[in-house]
Amino acid sequence: MAPSKKAGKKVTPAAKKSGGQAKVAKADWKEGFKKKQVGVADMTLLTTISNESINDNLQKRWTNAEIYTYIGAVLISVNPFRDLGIYTDETLKKYQGKNRLEVPPHVFGIAESAYYNMNAYHENQCVIISGESGAGKTEAAKRIMQYIAAVSGGQDSSIQEIKDMVLATNPLLESFGCAKTLRNNNSSRHGKYLEIMFNDRGEPVGAQITNYLLEKGRVVGQVENERNFHIFYQFTKAASDEQREAFGLQGPEAYAYTSMSNCLSVSDIDDTKDFRETIQAMNVIGLSPEEQNEIFKMLAVILWLGNVQFDEMDDGNSSISDTGVTDFVAYLMEVDAAQVQKVLTSRMIETTRGGRRGSIYDVPLNPAQATSGRDALSKAIYNNLFEWIVSRVNVSMKTRSAHSQIIGILDIFGFEIFEDNSFEQLCINYVNEKLQQIFIELTLKTEQEEYVREQIKWTPIKYFNNKIVCDLIEERRPPGIFAALNDACATAHADPAAADNSFMQRTSSLASNPHFEARGAQFLVRHYAGDVMYNVAGMTDKNKDSLIKDLLDLVASSGDSFLQTLFPDRVDPNSKKRPPTAGDRIKQSAGALVDNLMKAQPSYIRTIKPNQNRSGSEYDSKAILHQIKYLGLQENIRVRRAGFAYRNTFEKMVERFYLLSPNTSYAGEYTWSGDSKSGCEQILKDTGIAKEEWQMGTTKAFIKNPETLFALETMRDRYWHNMAGRIQRAFRNYLRYKHECARRIQRFWKNNKEGISYAQIRDYGHQLLAGRKERRRFSLISYRRFMGDYLDINDKSAFGEELATACGIGREPVIFSSRIQMLVSKFGRSSKPGPRFLVLSLMVLQTAKALHILVMTDRDGGAQIALERKIQLVAIKSLAMSSLRDDWLVINANASEEGDPVISCVFKTELVTHLVKATNSNANLLIGPTVDYSKKKDKRAQIKFIKDETVPRNDIYKSHVVHVPSGEPPSSVSRPPARRKPGVVRPITQGKLLRAGGPDKPQARSRPKPAAQPLPGRTTTAVSKPAAITHTPATSTAASTSASKSKPAPAPPRHAPAPPPPPPPPRQPEVPLYRAKFAFEGQEGEMSLKKDEVVELVEKDDNGWWLVKKDGAEGWAPNNYLELVPPQAAPAPPPPPRKAPPHKAGHNLSASIADASAKPISVFPGMAAANGSAAPWKTKAASNTDSSPGSSRPSSSLASKPPPPVASKPKPPAVGAKPVAAPKVGAKPAVPSAPRPAPAAPAHARASRPAAAPGQVDLAAALAKRAQRMAEQE
Repeated sequence: MAPSKKAGKKVTPAAKKSGGQAKVAKADWKEGFKKKQVGVADMTLLTTISNESINDNLQKRWTNAEIYTYIGAVLISVNPFRDLGIYTDETLKKYQGKNRLEVPPHVFGIAESAYYNMNAYHENQCVIISGESGAGKTEAAKRIMQYIAAVSGGQDSSIQEIKDMVLATNPLLESFGCAKTLRNNNSSRHGKYLEIMFNDRGEPVGAQITNYLLEKGRVVGQVENERNFHIFYQFTKAASDEQREAFGLQGPEAYAYTSMSNCLSVSDIDDTKDFRETIQAMNVIGLSPEEQNEIFKMLAVILWLGNVQFDEMDDGNSSISDTGVTDFVAYLMEVDAAQVQKVLTSRMIETTRGGRRGSIYDVPLNPAQATSGRDALSKAIYNNLFEWIVSRVNVSMKTRSAHSQIIGILDIFGFEIFEDNSFEQLCINYVNEKLQQIFIELTLKTEQEEYVREQIKWTPIKYFNNKIVCDLIEERRPPGIFAALNDACATAHADPAAADNSFMQRTSSLASNPHFEARGAQFLVRHYAGDVMYNVAGMTDKNKDSLIKDLLDLVASSGDSFLQTLFPDRVDPNSKKRPPTAGDRIKQSAGALVDNLMKAQPSYIRTIKPNQNRSGSEYDSKAILHQIKYLGLQENIRVRRAGFAYRNTFEKMVERFYLLSPNTSYAGEYTWSGDSKSGCEQILKDTGIAKEEWQMGTTKAFIKNPETLFALETMRDRYWHNMAGRIQRAFRNYLRYKHECARRIQRFWKNNKEGISYAQIRDYGHQLLAGRKERRRFSLISYRRFMGDYLDINDKSAFGEELATACGIGREPVIFSSRIQMLVSKFGRSSKPGPRFLVLSLMVLQTAKALHILVMTDRDGGAQIALERKIQLVAIKSLAMSSLRDDWLVINANASEEGDPVISCVFKTELVTHLVKATNSNANLLIGPTVDYSKKKDKRAQIKFIKDETVPRNDIYKSHVVHVPSGEPPSSVSRPPARRKPGVVRPITQGKLLRAGGPDKPQARSRPKPAAQPLPGRTTTAVSKPAAITHTPATSTAASTSASKSKPAPAPPRHAPAPPPPPPPPRQPEVPLYRAKFAFEGQEGEMSLKKDEVVELVEKDDNGWWLVKKDGAEGWAPNNYLELVPPQAAPAPPPPPRKAPPHKAGHNLSASIADASAKPISVFPGMAAANGSAAPWKTKAASNTDSSPGSSRPSSSLASKPPPPVASKPKPPAVGAKPVAAPKVGAKPAVPSAPRPAPAAPAHARASRPAAAPGQVDLAAALAKRAQRMAEQE
């Protein structure tokens, strides 16, 4: 096999031609930007599934700065301990709107999946982040909040305010809840569950934080090289001068609580910068300056309480080393200084007898007891201050409006194993066990149980279920560790050491549990993450977690209302109910957390810590292999590869994806009438998903690979985009069609508006002649229009301006101008025609109208135009013309000295028309065989007109006699406008949405709209929709088939029936044929005809002209020249062969008579009227409208019809009248509204069907008559 061509590599040519160059394959630009993949991005694709192969793949990717890897939908994150620059806005946008397979693994991918699923499926989501301390849980939670705030949209100021507050909780709670530990410089010493509320548009409208188990013991003591909470170092280093003055504040080295671990600064932490961010976060959240001042005041109280030292006196009791410190503490707490000293060094004990109050004693405390009481007060103040801050943040982030869904983000302390593990580590590891139990329940145990319940084919996977460890810690019966601690605290509450011993005795009952082992003053618990040895000393006292009554009374006596607010609940000393212990509270909180998480759809981020030294280059394979084992990644991969990535109820699946199947939806409406299971199966089939990719359970549908789900989501998104595109395309087509129609109308109107006016004047000229004068052939052509100004005077041409100057008309408009011949009388000789120029002007300002006759003379060797005669129109009494086709015209000028001008003008009709209009019809038009005129004022003369066929063209004047040939009949009018040259009609628009069709073309029938059905699990709407055809899974064909199978087969007849007659050949659609009654010689765009020539009719028009077809060419012909050719009847089919009648007929045949009024019967499938018209038996008898009277446009040799009567002279139309409507583009010009001679015959509207032509045969009636004749013959 030849090697494949790689992008950018040269292809070896077979033979290099002369002058040719070696071809180079085109480089793929994407290769320069595509990062080379290291390992596998989804570990379900590993070839070998083992803890070692998982570790090897994670190491390859981590070394190559790829810290994220998938196991299906679970994200594995390995802390890089360095900034990789992968959380920028540019990176964030790459993940917006993408499914996780389209982009590399990233925490943004998990955030996008949770946000998309919340909006798409309307289900609460949660992101569970788990892992060791220092593995990157807090950072992952911050990035998820960053992504959701960026993509959740919302322009409202309140929504943006919520986003800012959610992001501001990170620096605020990190300052008060995180600290430097040996394993992590920013270790979360508390757990929090952030719930972000969204409205139905996916916009955040509120948030809430739930706090879990703050490590308050860190306030009063830390191991070497660790630190207290960040806020103490920020406050002592960056406080303002006013705060230092008010609280007596000094550096962190001055306080015991911040300096005992000998770690005041951290290399990668800037306390001053972080303090500014904390103050800014307080402002964003809405903490007032007074509230901020009270918070810092409480921090100062705690710091100064830690500096209270105790000395041991001779009697072993304690005393205050420096009372100045206690005095300042009292000043800050606003209590009595002596009371502070007394409370810290003594304790009030009250004895009881038989339930009655006894004596009260003041018991002095030794230095150890006094230190313990001081630390208890400090821890209580800080713990309650932290709880108050969380509740105050929740008040600020309270929902502004109703919310629909929630996204929860769990950032909680990781699993801890120290050298000295006490009650705090037990609680932390217990919560992690509960989270691991959720992971097992949802990804392993519940999933496999669901496969069995839903009857899905499945191969079981073995895994470790840590429920036995959770029961060991939290169970009541048999008592677990928390129950044993509570019992020890209740029975030996006075002495902590005695309570610890009692607890150890009670743990002996736990020895039967294989995950518990008692070892003297310690006990071992085998957690899912490893074995942890816990020290019993002080565990019962930490479990009680209560202040002594003296300290509570001291707080109650404070004048600081904020301090009293921090201690709202006091234990009633008379109550016999045991107050809840720390174990009870953490167990209750963990239970509530599990309940909340189980109500949401989880997304998992499993964080891994690569080393204990926070190094960006060290990969501790042994430590990571241990984390891989206890996180159960191998079992997770096996379950993922063998199981189904997605499942949902049939109702949810149908509700989400019913749009993808034409059988379940129509135009966005749900139309499936079957059950939701069959609808879901129909959807998966119609989308083309392979059968092995999905299974149907009893209540849910299971999809194996996430790629299939992503494909469904992509198709759903594409459906809406396609619908929107179709609507936009249809609207754009409509606008394009509308604008193009407007443009064509405007273009036609611009091109024809003046021509229409000229045509109206022309029609008025025809009416003036009124059939009294023969016409010249060329004056009747269709495109002849009365333009008027033939010498171009109005357009200011050089010659026109010279004529206007000679006339002295200036800028006044000219109605008519032309070259003429005028009779010029000379002394002693007969008159002869001479060339002249005639100008008819309209004086607008002076309202004077005149007729100018100009002559061109030769003067000084050059031509000169001079005004020969000017006649005022008011002086014109009449106009005289002959009845023949000559061009002579006499203007009766009221017997002036010059006499009446006799002129010859080829545009005589147009000149007469303008003169009549200009004189307001005061000048009469006289037409006769002779013309009388005044040669001079008192001398009359007459011109005779003789018809002479020997004259070749025009006419000849000689001695008052004009010889003229025959012309067109007097009744002739201008021909209709010629049809434009046929050509390809440019479509107005193109596209699938605009289908071909029209009045004469049947529209394709679309699929009937099914009736909308309510979605599964939803009620029907109140407004009922009209019933329509609905799709049913079971077709009626199957029912009819089964019904027919159930009936017995009919008995065969004794005699075989006669075979049916053979069907006649299908008739071709009849085309109306017409025969020419007369010969016709057409002009451009017209069809020339010979007598008795047959043509096909293509189109009828209502102006007297029809479009006909002959020899493949089309043209227009006058309809009164055509007569219909009757179609020939179809030949009758041959009769069937006769057979002898049967001996015993089953029944008597009766004669049947065809009913002419009966409805048509379908003799042959699909047969209808041949020409597409109505059935002949339905049409009414009507006279043949195709026969027409005599031609309205015959030639001179065909004028056999008598001319129409002479009409009276009509009134002229208004000057400058414009037509009302413009014709369609591409059609013949519209006929003007001026009256015309009566049309030859009315034509049918184009949209109506032609009537049945005579001679058509009704096939059904013919067959019925034929059957009747056969019956009679038999």
